[in-house]
Amino acid sequence: MGRRSTGSLGEHAEQLAFRYLIDRGLQPVARNFRTRGGEIDLILLDGDCLTFVEVRCRRSARFTDPGHTVDRHKQRKLVRTAALFAARHRAYAQHVMRFDVVAIEGDQSPTIRWIRDAFRPNDSAL
Repeated sequence: MGRRSTGSLGEHAEQLAFRYLIDRGLQPVARNFRTRGGEIDLILLDGDCLTFVEVRCRRSARFTDPGHTVDRHKQRKLVRTAALFAARHRAYAQHVMRFDVVAIEGDQSPTIRWIRDAFRPNDSAL
C-alpha cells in the first residue's frame, strides 16, 4: 500500500476491502454510514444477510493483529449504529444481520482476511 497518511491508508484499506467482498459476491448497500454515535465502514448483502463490516488495517501485525482491534467498546458502537441504520432503512429491518471484520495487513502486498461473524451483539454487552 506504500507510505500513506493514516486517513489515506484507511480509505485505501476500505476500498481494498470493498473490492474484495464484491468479488466474493456480496452486494453493496452503503459505505461510511455515519451517525452521531459511530460509523460503519461497509454495509453489504451476503445473500439475504445484511452484513456490517468494520475494516481494520495495520502496516504490520508485529504488535497487534488488526482483526483483534475491535474491542467491546467499538463493538457496542457498531451495534448501536447498525440498529439506527435498520431503523432508518426499513427495507432492511427484517434481514438477518451479521457483523464482520476485514483485517488488512501489510504495505506492498497486503494480506486480506475476512472474519465472518466476528462478534455478536450479545458479545458486546450493551
